[in-house]
Amino acid sequence: MIKMKRIVFTVLLLAFIPMLNAQWVSPGNGTTYTLPDLVAVSDGAVTNTGTTFSINSDITISENDVLKIDNQVTRIDAVGVLITINGSMVCSNAARVGIYGDMAQHQQFSMRFENATDCELKKLYFSDGCGIKVIESDVAFIDCKFVYFTRDYCNAVIDFMNCNPVIEDCYFLRNEGAAISSPANGHGSPRIINNQLEENVTSDLNSPQINLGPGATDTIYIIGNSIDDDYASHRVGGISVADLMGTGTTKVLLKDNYVVNGRYGYNQQGLTISSVIEWNQFVDNHFEDNPMNGGSGISIYGMDENNKAYIRNNVISGNLWGITVINAADIDLGTEDDLGHNEIKDNGIEGVIYDLYNNSTSDIMAVGNDWGTTDEKEVEEHIVHQVDNSDLGLVTYIPFIGYDAVNEDNDILFEVWPNPTQGCFTVEGTGLMTITNTLGQTILTQEIDGKETFELPRGMYVVKIGNAWQKVIVQ
Repeated sequence: MIKMKRIVFTVLLLAFIPMLNAQWVSPGNGTTYTLPDLVAVSDGAVTNTGTTFSINSDITISENDVLKIDNQVTRIDAVGVLITINGSMVCSNAARVGIYGDMAQHQQFSMRFENATDCELKKLYFSDGCGIKVIESDVAFIDCKFVYFTRDYCNAVIDFMNCNPVIEDCYFLRNEGAAISSPANGHGSPRIINNQLEENVTSDLNSPQINLGPGATDTIYIIGNSIDDDYASHRVGGISVADLMGTGTTKVLLKDNYVVNGRYGYNQQGLTISSVIEWNQFVDNHFEDNPMNGGSGISIYGMDENNKAYIRNNVISGNLWGITVINAADIDLGTEDDLGHNEIKDNGIEGVIYDLYNNSTSDIMAVGNDWGTTDEKEVEEHIVHQVDNSDLGLVTYIPFIGYDAVNEDNDILFEVWPNPTQGCFTVEGTGLMTITNTLGQTILTQEIDGKETFELPRGMYVVKIGNAWQKVIVQ
């Protein structure tokens, strides 16, 4: 059996650096500017040809002023310039507007929101930029796309500090750095919801696609995101939340995410972090050359037992390590009164299964989980803990799903296939069927008698007929 070293994930979290003043600055007298307005007043800083606009030099929208992007605009060329928002920026456009730098000429644009208020950016397409800094600002990015960003201005596409941005229904593709990050010397509790992240960190840094430092007083929400590396030469993680300096109390809700094909799934590291991890899929995160340095579906590295995680209803499969607990932590994977219902199976290295590796001194409750077998001896072989090394904490995993002592009251009276599925699945049974999502919301209710085929968006669902239920995973 491989002896697992204590794993330290290097978290790249950079401080912010002030920039020089822009070349055109709005007067700060409460004016709302459209781009045609800026053409008229900016002395050539903004020009246009029809609905295509060019920002030719750095501009600053001062406190009290507003930059409004509306239906008069289809494209903005912002080659090699910095756009600074100290006031507000809003986008009321009905169709998507593109903002472009010039990657071929190494003339990417950058943006900086600092002490900005009431900023809502919708339906923008950002291409060939070099970073967007959000500092102490209320900014919401809704239904935006970010592609081909470099790291010349900041560590990630969106790099925020001391604020709580909203990033929702956005798409990040093939950017040099992380999609979203925050530094180790600041605080922030973003809402990162229903985004799609693919093949970011193309520079192959030791960085995840979402790379967060300490939280603020609010909870960090990471919900409903699809994070896929799918690029075999990368060694890129999925999500990391770290407080390495113990600067505050970080709360995380990690729910209904699909994290696949990365170096690792989720890393939680440092001091005073408390997370709820439920209804996620951490699958096939095994692209790590050295298994001593990564490959976990979930990794919890605590400096002490104030690093806490409540883990329920997740699928953790196909990783080098299923769950790793390092140094010290307070981990709840299930109790007899509150079963774990996690599927933790088929994780391993060169044919040896490592579904749970307790490489800490802390005891772990892990009752009511599915380990891919009903054989108690096999389950024990899949778990490394005090039984294997007296210096480690004990894992209590009995009873488990399929074990005689677990009463699930779930006699399966119907069939669902394929499961997991790429979109469509068939239910065969008789009676009143309900399908609910991970929020407990009813998606569908109907009588069924025989076979019925359904198509649902990506996520995890519960199909119920009578008192019987089954989880269905749509990938």
